[in-house]
Amino acid sequence: MSRAHTPAGARPGYAVILGTNEIASAVAVRLHRRGYGTVLSHDPLPPVIRRKMAFHDALFDDPVTLAGVRAERVDTGAAIPAALTRRDSVIITELGLLDLIVVRNIDLLVDARMQKYQVTPDLRRLARTTIGLGPGFEIGENCDIAIETKPAKTGRIVRDGRTDDADGISRSLGGRGRERFVYATVPARWHTAMEIGSRVFKDYVIGHLGEMAIAAPFDGTLRGVVRDGTEVPAGVKLLEVDPRVRDAVWAGLDDRAQTIADALITAMTARARETPIAGAHKFRLVK
Repeated sequence: MSRAHTPAGARPGYAVILGTNEIASAVAVRLHRRGYGTVLSHDPLPPVIRRKMAFHDALFDDPVTLAGVRAERVDTGAAIPAALTRRDSVIITELGLLDLIVVRNIDLLVDARMQKYQVTPDLRRLARTTIGLGPGFEIGENCDIAIETKPAKTGRIVRDGRTDDADGISRSLGGRGRERFVYATVPARWHTAMEIGSRVFKDYVIGHLGEMAIAAPFDGTLRGVVRDGTEVPAGVKLLEVDPRVRDAVWAGLDDRAQTIADALITAMTARARETPIAGAHKFRLVK
C-alpha cells in the first residue's frame, strides 16, 4: 500500500496516538501513509508484550521498521516540529499528552492504550477529533468515534452509544485462548533473556518476576514478552505463547491490529464527508 502524500507546501495533519503497542503501531502506519505527522506517546500500562509487532522498542534505541515505516525516538517537545516536517518516519516518545498538545493543535487523537479496566477520561477538548479503541469509550462522553477490539466484533465502528466492556475472552490461536498468556500475580520487576520468536516448551522458565520463576504454559513459540527490566503491576500480561509453532506469527503488523486500523481510516473517511457543524469538533482528512 503506497503512502498518500499531502500536497506540496501543505502542513501535514498532526496525529497523536496514545500507546506504543501493536494496535497503536498499525494505526500509526496507516496514518503515516495518509500523510499525517504521527506521534506515538508511550504509556507504561499495560506493558507491551507483542514488541516485534510494534514500534515500542524504538523507545530503547532499537531500530524498528514495520511495513516499511521507520520509528524515530524524540525526547523533547522542542524537537518534535522538525521531526514532523521530515515525513520519513513516525515519532515515538516518552512525552505525555500535556507535552504534545503545546506543539500545535492536534488534528486527530487516538487512544490505543487498551486500558480495558481503567476509567477513560474525556479527551475530546484536546483535539479536533478523538477516536477510542476498545472498551471504555462512549460517543459524546469521552470520544467522537470508537472502534471495537473484542474478538467477535473486531473493527466494528461505534458512532452511537459505547463500546462493549472487557470480558476477559481472548481470540483463539491454534485452539488456545486466554491460556496463551501468563499474568503477573504480584507487582515486581520482570527479568528475561528470552527473545520473541523462540521455541519454548511447557514448564520452560521464560523469566523471573522478582524471585518467582515464570514458565511457559505449553509448547509453542514465544509470541510476546514484556521487555527485560520492566517494573510491572499485578494482573498484567507477562508473555504470550503461540501453539501453532510452524504457522506462528510473532513479527510484523498483526492481522487483528490492521483490521482495527483499517476501520479507523474508514470511520475517518466517513466523518470527513459529513457537513461540519459550527462549534463542533471539526475534522479534516489528510489525503
